[in-house]
Formats: sequence, structure tokens, C-alpha cells
Amino acid sequence: MTEPYNWKALESTADQPVWITDDETLAHYCQQWQSLPLIALDTEFIRVDSFYPIPGLIQVADDKACYLIDPLQIEDYAPMVQLFRNPNLLKVLHAGNEDLELFFYMFGELPKPFFDTQIAAGFLGWGFSMGYQRLVEHALGVQLDKGETTSDWLQRPLTESQERYAALDVAYLPALCQQQVAELEQRGMYSWMQEEAQQLLDQTPDTDPDGVRYYQRFSQAWKLPPEKMAALRDLSAWRERISRQRDVPRNRVLRNQTLLEIVNNWPATTQALSRVKDIRSSQVRQDGEVILGYLKMAAQSALAKPPAPIQRPLSYKWNKPLKALKALSRAKAEELDIAPEVLLRKKDLDALIRTEKDGQYSLPPSLSGWRKEVIGEALLSELKVLVNKAEML
Repeated sequence: MTEPYNWKALESTADQPVWITDDETLAHYCQQWQSLPLIALDTEFIRVDSFYPIPGLIQVADDKACYLIDPLQIEDYAPMVQLFRNPNLLKVLHAGNEDLELFFYMFGELPKPFFDTQIAAGFLGWGFSMGYQRLVEHALGVQLDKGETTSDWLQRPLTESQERYAALDVAYLPALCQQQVAELEQRGMYSWMQEEAQQLLDQTPDTDPDGVRYYQRFSQAWKLPPEKMAALRDLSAWRERISRQRDVPRNRVLRNQTLLEIVNNWPATTQALSRVKDIRSSQVRQDGEVILGYLKMAAQSALAKPPAPIQRPLSYKWNKPLKALKALSRAKAEELDIAPEVLLRKKDLDALIRTEKDGQYSLPPSLSGWRKEVIGEALLSELKVLVNKAEML
């Protein structure tokens, strides 16, 4: 990234982006991109009535132009997969969580190495979870229109406004990345950014495709007895499988609250099931017997495979220690001039406290890596002081 990226030149190409609508053209450009130091990526997709995202567009920017890849016409993505595997080509995205999920769904591959301008903005103290428009205005002084945010990206042809909006979503990313990398390196934080990006990549492949751990997201269900906990686990896993098979959103099968209502009310007949709050009659007709079957088998299921407990909320006694630990973290974030939420998340503190074993505490995985040296060890020392002080009172 020695040559500065001319974002104004790329911006000027957004009115006439290069369309890639066949496999041969895609292969041609992918071959060209292989020799570059970086490319910018973005996606547009629809996910309203389906479980899986429906790709509408893949945008790419290099040092010369903006490109719109049409997934409604491309059949062979092997060149893109090879591009994603190129270790010498940096792939730049903004707030790439959903894009990574789509790429993994489409290609079974993730873009590596990967740079996220939103994460970088947090490290530079520009703001946490900064939107693309605000980032572009902050760094480059350009005000972007948000007009096509809810567009239909599956329609063809796209309007000129849609094309320009999609192209501009990648036009500024190369220059932003270049600016951010320089500042991160100057502050000694580029390796931190790389760790965060790798964590995001590691978390993207679905680690629970059968949904057997989904029930643990129901934090309010920690009091359930084993039989009801097993029913919640098994029904949640069944819903996950059915949602994927039918390609419909989870709440189209059963809403989370409806799942809890079923487990709490424990209906024995379809008539009783139909009286559960918010359940639709069509759901009872289609899946009622299956749902009741899981309830009937819950006791046996709990014995055969006891469900792992859902973590109970931390006791109120931790309120003051948590407040003190948060203050320590905020002070460190201010010293480093980074977004406090980047340095420490609430779940990190929760995980730290839950490491207690025989009165001893240790750093959880989320406070390893760069966080261990920067804040983790200090938090651990302060926690021990706070605990000892509380025990002496």
C-alpha cells in the first residue's frame, strides 16, 4: 500500500461501475486482482422471508474502478474463492459481519486476510460501531446519501441511483484502509486490529448448525428444572433444523417467546397448545404433534443427555466491583484514546467473574491476546483486591 489511493478518482467511476455478469469476465478480473495489495468488498442481499440471505450484489473496488458482480447470473465462483485464499491480498470491508456470513454461505470460504474499517475506527478513537456514512464524513469530509438502504437488490435492472449507491459503498474503502493502517501502525495497534479481524473470521462459520446450544440464549430460563430445560433445548434445536429446511426465519416457525410459553405451560393436547400465547393456528396444524412429542419425551431426554445449565445472572453483590472494574477500563481507554467498548465489553467482565474456582480468578479467553497485557492483568489484580476487601467487611 505504498501508492496513495485516489478516492476522488474512484468516486468519479461510481456513476458508471463495471458490471460483471458472466463467469468468463469474473475470472478475468479476479486474475487481475490477484496481483494487487488490496481490494474493497461489500454485498447487498435480501433476508426478509428466508433463513438464508439471498445475494443481490457483490461490490468490488480496486485502484481503478468500482465493479458490480451479479450473483443472479454468475455460476462459477471458483476464481473468487482463489482470491479469498490469496494471503498477499488484503480484503477490506466495513462492518463485515453479515458480509462474511454471506460469503461463507455462498462460497464456503472467507476472505483472508481481512481488514474492517469499522473495527479500525474504534481503535483510533473515532467512535464505536461507526456507520459507513459517518466514517466517510469523519475521515474524508464526504457526505453520503442513505437513500437506497432498503432497496430491492434483486430487481433487474437496478436503477442508476442503486448502482451509484452500491459502487460508493466500496469506492472510499481503499483510501480509508490506507489511512487507518498508517495511523494504527503509528500507534502500535495494527497487530491488535489484526487479532480482532481474525476473531471475527473465527466466529463466522456456524459453530452450532444443529441449534443444540441455541437454548442457552434464553438467559431468563436459567431457573427451569431439567425436564423443561431439556424440552427448551430440543425444541430450539428442532426449530433450527426446520427453519433451515424450509428456508424461513426462525420466528416463522416459532417465536422465542412462544417457545418459552410452550415450555412453561406444558400443553398436553393440540387444543391446549392452540391456547398458548401468540401461537398461530397454522403452526398448530402443521407442527403441533411434533411439538407435543418433544414435550412427552423431555423427561427421557433430560436423563439420557442432561442439558448444560443456563448461566444465572450475577448476584447484586457484584454491582460495586463491576462498577469499579468498568471505571478502570474506561480510564485505560481514555489513556489509549480508543473506544471503551473496543477495549472491554460487558460480557468480558461477566466472563472474568465466572472464572472463579476455589476463590481464585483467571483471565477468560476473551481477555487474552492484546487485551491481556493492555487491560486483562490490571483487571485481574483489581478484582482480587476488590474481593479481598469485600471479604474483610
